[in-house]
Amino acid sequence: EITLHVSRPERWDSDHVVILNDALLELTQEIVRSGQMEKIHIGLDYFDASINRIGAYVVGIRSTQKALLQALLEPTEKLREYENQDNNFQRLAYLEELKAMPWNAVYNYYCLQQGVPVGNEYIKEIESYESEVTSKR
Repeated sequence: EITLHVSRPERWDSDHVVILNDALLELTQEIVRSGQMEKIHIGLDYFDASINRIGAYVVGIRSTQKALLQALLEPTEKLREYENQDNNFQRLAYLEELKAMPWNAVYNYYCLQQGVPVGNEYIKEIESYESEVTSKR
């Protein structure tokens, strides 16, 4: 078992919200490729003193879900086959083509099936929650 603390350190006191970037995608690819996902527990850092905390939480979790989805949709066995056969050009070309695959359509469908906002619709939900709940605290 391993526990990861995923963050995005930009400055000493803020801007730690996890975003969908190359570092996160590479991390999730390694998790999935290891075949040990069930033994890896991911904790996310949502601290950002300059933005809405609920918004920071949602951006962080959705970014991580998207990175994991991209990694899960990757044809790991095909990539291993290329690597084992020393077909590095083919592996690189395949990885580049994967970048243009419509993984976000899969994520949006997942959100729809789960009854959560699709795309950027969560922004309105958070604004509404902020005006109706958190602003009254």
